[in-house]
Amino acid sequence: MGMQGFAGRIRDFFGIRKSLSDELFDDLTDILVEGDFGAAGAYKIVEELRELCKKEKITDPEEARLQLARLLEELLGEARKGKAVPLPEEGFRIILLLGVNGVGKTTTAAKLADYYRAVYRKQPILAAADTFRAAAIDQLKIHGKRLGVRVVAHQHGGDPAAVVYDAIEAAAAGDGDLIIADTAGRMHTKSALVDELKKIDRVVESRAGEAAYVKWLVLDATTGRNALSQAETFHGAVAPGGVVLTKFDSGARGGAVFSLAQELGLPVVFLCHGEKYGDIRPFDPHDYARDFVGLA
Repeated sequence: MGMQGFAGRIRDFFGIRKSLSDELFDDLTDILVEGDFGAAGAYKIVEELRELCKKEKITDPEEARLQLARLLEELLGEARKGKAVPLPEEGFRIILLLGVNGVGKTTTAAKLADYYRAVYRKQPILAAADTFRAAAIDQLKIHGKRLGVRVVAHQHGGDPAAVVYDAIEAAAAGDGDLIIADTAGRMHTKSALVDELKKIDRVVESRAGEAAYVKWLVLDATTGRNALSQAETFHGAVAPGGVVLTKFDSGARGGAVFSLAQELGLPVVFLCHGEKYGDIRPFDPHDYARDFVGLA
């Protein structure tokens, strides 16, 4: 059951109720957990809703559903405060993409390059810093050729930090004003990967100068709560500032977005919803919260 089906379930849940009750709030907590909300987070948001309805003397279930959407939107808004969501259009930018294998980092790099070139007239440079997989380097080169975007790449097995360094040098020489770096994603339990990412992070920090530098974690929306465990690992290692959710057109129930905001303060910045370059859109907390509770 994807988010559309889950939203229909929440809509029906409120729709058949004639009034608010303790049983309704208890059942709502269970439903949110089934939608990939964390148990503690689901309990907290439902308690906020219960108190709000009591304070405002709300007795209509449909009004309670509207208030739930508002609370969820506020939760997402809190995570976005002070973050580059998305990047402002002026000046030199560096985006480092993080994430485990199979989440779609390389394709996401190409989508972001296409998006920022089309919307903000940026001149992207793609950096093939996943040097552990020859296929990742080749794939990024193919994307670069299709998009007409420069790709900075070294040979398979090379130093990933050196690739990003060379991309920054190319940008400094006038070849671009936006670097999007694809990084390796071997299983997130391997300390070697974390160490490698920290090294890349240090190189970018030392060379970024006046550039705006952001680290975005790419997560597969269909993995539900597992996405949160991946985020926790990367969060502790290199502190990403946002999340790009891929495969959102598939079976994602959607609650993990709220857990990322609630438990890690991580905002979602983009949603990817297909295979084409244009199948990416900035994340809208208002629309997402309403969609999640079936108000779209």
